[in-house]
Amino acid sequence: MGSETDDGVVVVGGGVTGLTTAVVLAERGVRVRLWTRDPVGATTSAVAGALWWPYRIDPPEAAQAWALESLGVYEEMALRPEATGVRMVEGVLGETPMDEVGGWAAARLPGLRPVTEAEYPGGWGLWARLPLIDMPAHLPYLRDRLTAAGGTVETRAVADLAEADAPVVVNCTGLAARELVPDPSVRPVRGQLVVVENPGIRTWMVTEGADGSMAYFFPQPGRLLLGGTAEEDVWSDRPDPAAAEAIVRRCAALRPEIAGARVLEHRVGLRPARHAVRLERTRLPDGRVLVHNYGHGGAGVTVAWGCAREAAGLAAE
Repeated sequence: MGSETDDGVVVVGGGVTGLTTAVVLAERGVRVRLWTRDPVGATTSAVAGALWWPYRIDPPEAAQAWALESLGVYEEMALRPEATGVRMVEGVLGETPMDEVGGWAAARLPGLRPVTEAEYPGGWGLWARLPLIDMPAHLPYLRDRLTAAGGTVETRAVADLAEADAPVVVNCTGLAARELVPDPSVRPVRGQLVVVENPGIRTWMVTEGADGSMAYFFPQPGRLLLGGTAEEDVWSDRPDPAAAEAIVRRCAALRPEIAGARVLEHRVGLRPARHAVRLERTRLPDGRVLVHNYGHGGAGVTVAWGCAREAAGLAAE
């Protein structure tokens, strides 16, 4: 493995998990082919609001370790935001206690502190400076980085992982793993976003109401992303107008200027939730190596590099 004479690796899945895993392998000298059902810009990852934060992912301890490893990579990418789509941006983690973060992330997040009344009127939480990733810019960056390292990207649907013609296959198919593996424990958690013209907001905010409803807004270049929803086992990828109105209403309650912002588009993504991320080495029926890397819930971007490096290590064993 790693020589130019081997048959390399096929990575199945072109979202952020598959792309990042393929980049890690290719930059280690492995011949990599990435097979993606959808063009990079049409994957679930392309819809993500993409704030670095471990959201709806288990197990927590492993997720935190993968997240911290990824944090270092994103901090470096944020030095070149135009190229990578990654910026370090300040904002509010509403209703988040310091002791929930202090044990694992505080040492890596300078400036993490309780919010002030001016920053979050009537609420409590933490002020943090975190990576905010603009996915329509970041995914093409990863694709270009993969091809620069000698990897290839092929748009093709896969009905069976055994179709991949390589001695090592890495499964990064997210929700599609439900049928492909098959693994019925992978389930959708539907997320809806409203994209509006940014009325001048420069910080992000994530809050959760007592009723479980959430509101968040992320300033991305040229627009503001508003969310959101987390509907378990809902498969529809069509925007719900009532949900969109409720999202705008909840966000405008936090920042009134959002109320009049012109709506640019509606987005829906299905997060690939699982009781635990599946990151393990196994075998295809014919004995070839199969590495699974899926089930990242709402934190695929957050843990991408930590998981990719672990998956690449398993592929190379």
